[in-house]
Amino acid sequence: MFKRVFLIVLDSFGVGEAPDAARFGDEGSDTLGAVRKHPNFDCPNLTKLGLFNIDGVGGGIRCPHGAYGKMRELSNGKDTVTGHWEIAGLISEKPMPLYPEGFPDDVISEFERLTGRGVLCNKPYSGTEVLKDYGEEHIRTGKLIVYTSGDSVFQIAAHKDVVPLEELYRYCEIARGMLTGKHSVGRVIARPFVGEYPFIRTAERHDYSLEPPRATMLDAVSRAGLEVISVGKIVDIFAGRGITDYVRTVSNNDGMTKTAEIADRDFHGLCFVNLVDFDSAYGHRNDVPGYAAALTAFDRRLPEIMNKLGRDDMLIITADHGCDPSTPSTDHSREYVPLLISGDRIKYRKNLHTMDCFGTVAATVLEALGISDSSLDGSSVLESVLLNGERRKKNG
Repeated sequence: MFKRVFLIVLDSFGVGEAPDAARFGDEGSDTLGAVRKHPNFDCPNLTKLGLFNIDGVGGGIRCPHGAYGKMRELSNGKDTVTGHWEIAGLISEKPMPLYPEGFPDDVISEFERLTGRGVLCNKPYSGTEVLKDYGEEHIRTGKLIVYTSGDSVFQIAAHKDVVPLEELYRYCEIARGMLTGKHSVGRVIARPFVGEYPFIRTAERHDYSLEPPRATMLDAVSRAGLEVISVGKIVDIFAGRGITDYVRTVSNNDGMTKTAEIADRDFHGLCFVNLVDFDSAYGHRNDVPGYAAALTAFDRRLPEIMNKLGRDDMLIITADHGCDPSTPSTDHSREYVPLLISGDRIKYRKNLHTMDCFGTVAATVLEALGISDSSLDGSSVLESVLLNGERRKKNG
């Protein structure tokens, strides 16, 4: 049995098109492939853990220090919520609603009635471009900027001088309450911004997700009396369900700092981390140099976490979908995601090949923590990655 599991999700870090990528309009997408050749990319620690030994990736080393493979998503979607829910053992067979033409008139009219404010935009839009095109009109009129994307999201942008932050959050709660039934979008997202044209989005984004329709890995761990510590937007993605403690973050770097601080704590359970900048700041912005540099920055800080792991700790690194920054699309991409597992008790050079279902993570985490829950989707790989015999020496 393990005492602590650190699960880090590199938001949008796909490792090549999934078999059904064409069905999602993502044929040829490869997030890792798009960034690995850029001069900003330098990730020796991820390389050491076996990232490039994953089947189909290429360029691996002779002796990866851990178990490695890739997972295929089975949920009917490619967004943050379905990806994380599947990581936590819940396949979403029904796709969440998308609005490529904007939200229906009756939805917008009801939102305007409940908030007492008009609405601008109501189209799929880039989160930065929408501020350039509608920010000044919003300031003049006080109307809310409502927009969506290729994901199942209802996003509300407002300048903090026009709509105070708590009021914006209240509007999001109103939207979350009314978006039910056939309009049950995955997330309602507050998008506060400040300054003058072209405006700057703040780090005070807040996501209001649907509650998972049934129990997840987080519920199973907390029901067993263990801790579930959320770092970043995990608490929002699961609507707080099954989480015993949480810290919010303003950047990948902040997320790594807070994860390192948690690694200094004596706890028993799961630390579940989301690093969102890969997706929000680089993938959706088609910023290959920025994405490559962000991965390098993460890689530089990875030893801080690994050096704090004890004998009964495990580190898992994965992703929730892709977001290839080199394609014309700025939306998520349907890709395989990596699965890297390391720790003193984990085998070196263990190729897990390709696994169906992101729920592999949930099943493995629960088995590692000594928890049984047959209701979750996915199969554990713990037995195949565990090192036989004595603890490996640190320089082994």
